[in-house]
Amino acid sequence: MKGIILAGGKGTRLYPNTISVSKQLLPIYDKPLIYYPLSVLLLANIRDILVISSPEAIGGYKHLLGDGSRIGVHIEYAVQEQPRGLAEAFLIGEQFIGGDSVCLVLGDNVFYGQYFSGLLQQAKEQVQESGAAIFGYPVTDPSAFGVVEFDEKHHVISIEEKPAEPKSNYAVPGLYFYNNDVIAIAKNIRPSARGELEITAVNNEYLRRGQLRVTVMGRGMVWLDTGSPKGMHKASGFVKTVQEMQGFYISCIEEIAWRRGFIDDRQLRKLGEELKMTEYGQYLLSLAG
Repeated sequence: MKGIILAGGKGTRLYPNTISVSKQLLPIYDKPLIYYPLSVLLLANIRDILVISSPEAIGGYKHLLGDGSRIGVHIEYAVQEQPRGLAEAFLIGEQFIGGDSVCLVLGDNVFYGQYFSGLLQQAKEQVQESGAAIFGYPVTDPSAFGVVEFDEKHHVISIEEKPAEPKSNYAVPGLYFYNNDVIAIAKNIRPSARGELEITAVNNEYLRRGQLRVTVMGRGMVWLDTGSPKGMHKASGFVKTVQEMQGFYISCIEEIAWRRGFIDDRQLRKLGEELKMTEYGQYLLSLAG
C-alpha cells in the first residue's frame, strides 16, 4: 500500500501565520505539523509516501523530510498547482500509486490513541475485503462535519456533509483507505459547485458499489483538526500535556521508524545526536540506550 499526505491549500484561516509559511510546517508543540500525518502512515507500515503541496511550499517539505531514508522510508514529492479538491490527490499521484492500494491522510489532522495501530490494520483489511474504508469519530455536534451512517457490520449506509439533521453522531476525519479503483473513480467524478473534486464524491461512488466500510474510532482515540489558530493551540496543549505526564512522545517519527524496524539502534542514536541540544533529541537518545 502507498501513502499520500495532502499538504496543499493556502491556510487562509491561519493568516498571517501562513502568508509565508505552509501550514503543515508550523509547529504543534515540539514538532512540525506534518510529522503527525506522517506518523499515521508509519504506524500503518506504509513506507512509500508521496507529499503533495503547493509550488511555493514544496521546497520546505523536501528540506525537512528529504527522501525519507533517514527514517527508513521512501518519500517523493508532487505539486498541486491550485487547491482543486482532495480527490485530485489521486490524479496527481497516479504514477506514484501505480497498481497499489493507497491511504490518503490530510496534512492538518492529528490522531492519537493506544489502539490506533490496530484500527489502521483493520482499515487496510477492509480495503482488501471490500474496496474502501473510512473512519467514524464520535462528536457532540455532528452537524459541523461530514457524517457517516452505518450498520452493525460497519457497512456504510449514507454520508452527508454538514447535515441539519444528522443520522448519526460519527464524523468522518481526514484519513481514507482505497483500493486501486480510486484512480479511475477520481478521473470520472465531476467538480462540485465550488469547482473542486470532492472526496465525498469518491466515497459515494464506493458506497454506490456497496464497497465502502467504516472503522470506528471509539473511546480513547483523539482526533484534532488544526485548521484554525484555536485548533493549533488546542493540539499543542494536548501534545504538551500527554508528553509531560507520560514521558512518551506523540508522533515521533524517528521512534516509530525504530520500533517498526525501519531503522536500527545505531541510526536512531545518530538521529538523536543531531538534535541532542533539544529535549526531542534527548528523548531519542534515551530510547537508543
